[in-house]
Amino acid sequence: MAIVSQQRAAGTGVGKRRRRTGGVLLLLGPFFLLFSFTYVIPILYGLALSLFRERYDGIGWDGPERVFAGPHNYTRALTDQDFLVGTGRVLLYGLVYVPLLIALAAALALLLDTTLTAARRFFHTVLFLPHIVPGLIAAIVWVYLYTPGLSPVIDALESLGAEVDFLTGPNLLFSLVNIAVWQSIGFNVVLIYVALQAVPRSTVEAATIDGAGELRTALSVKLPQVFPAMMVATLFTIIGSLQLFTEPTIVQSSAESSVTSTWTPNMLAFSAAFNSNDYHYAATVSVLVAVLAGILSFAVTTFANRRSAR
Repeated sequence: MAIVSQQRAAGTGVGKRRRRTGGVLLLLGPFFLLFSFTYVIPILYGLALSLFRERYDGIGWDGPERVFAGPHNYTRALTDQDFLVGTGRVLLYGLVYVPLLIALAAALALLLDTTLTAARRFFHTVLFLPHIVPGLIAAIVWVYLYTPGLSPVIDALESLGAEVDFLTGPNLLFSLVNIAVWQSIGFNVVLIYVALQAVPRSTVEAATIDGAGELRTALSVKLPQVFPAMMVATLFTIIGSLQLFTEPTIVQSSAESSVTSTWTPNMLAFSAAFNSNDYHYAATVSVLVAVLAGILSFAVTTFANRRSAR
């Protein structure tokens, strides 16, 4: 009887585990299915495309033939002046954009968290509103403000004797940074501000009792507590900066702009795919941008982990 009871208990346990596993698969199955179709399969397809190229035989009457290219497309990209210069522009853009955005977002979040700030909900709404505006619309609005003869800002500057060209030369990079900061700062302020709400009030009160002012408390007490949230914001911002496409594409539409169709790697990939029908090279450029984003993300994550472990 004891053996039979043990067998029944074991069978019941196996049945419970199977039902539990079935429940987990039922709940997670749709997510993994959607994740596979929207992320995994496109990534694998892009990798596969980057390993082939099209070749014409004879005079080309039979159309192009897809042949295995191996690393040929990657060698071509890494020696392509447009890709290398565009990547340098994006890295320079990120070098200006990322620290500026995170610093401003942290400063505004700390300011909103002080006891001296009134009407917090109003400022939350005002700061977050630009993030609601689609990037395409935001870029169009700023191109209008950057275009001579149309912009009231330029007219005002010219009336003061200042001549500023926002769409060419070194000013172009800062014009794009301004568009991105204006649109993204609200989201990052909210992200850091929410993290600030988790800082123990007792810690802040203790610093105040010890004689620390608002500035000292913000820099020495609050800021270290929200460092993980700032690193998350930095990670998202770096990935977004490497995907720079919408803003320079809209700026390119202005007759005054010096932006070309290959100004960034994403613009180069778009041009290769839809202007030259070279989908294999476009996939190669996309893969290289993804690899660069992965390397920078790994570096930021490693730095954040080491900083948190101290």
